[in-house]
Amino acid sequence: MDNADYTEIALRLANADLSSLDRLRAALHDEPWWSERVRAADLDVLREVAAGLRAALRAMLDGDSAAVQDAVNELLAAHPPRPRLSGHGGDRAPNWHVHVAGPDAPPATEVAAAAAWGLAQGVVAHGIERWGCCEAPDCGTYFLDTSTNRAKRFCSARCANRVHVAAFRARRRPPEPAGD
Repeated sequence: MDNADYTEIALRLANADLSSLDRLRAALHDEPWWSERVRAADLDVLREVAAGLRAALRAMLDGDSAAVQDAVNELLAAHPPRPRLSGHGGDRAPNWHVHVAGPDAPPATEVAAAAAWGLAQGVVAHGIERWGCCEAPDCGTYFLDTSTNRAKRFCSARCANRVHVAAFRARRRPPEPAGD
């Protein structure tokens, strides 16, 4: 996995439904190296990591720099990255990248370290003002706003469209008759 993608892993894990192994695997679908190896025992570790990620994200939304620093540092201390250079694809043209855990580390160890490192790197690269939580009712998905105007309010076009269509329909609906 590319180091630049670790922020995405942090968000994916923070937003994941970790109620079952199948749901964890679905959250890690873009990383088959992890999703195919996770076991039920990994759920408890990753639930704890996800809770820590959400605490850090809530602190960002509150603009509480000290709480962000504390939460991210707690994650890094509990799940420290142990970077190692890796190159897949052969000797002539390896695909160079950095893994954050040893080759024999359990998936939960590597996912936890990647998420902690990714969130830390995301804060360094983007500060704490560009993180958001979807404003669509019943969503609550955290996201990183990389838009030019920093005006992102929804996690996806799907949520934005759902809210905008509901508002449009509400405006077009005839007023309720007054009760007697």
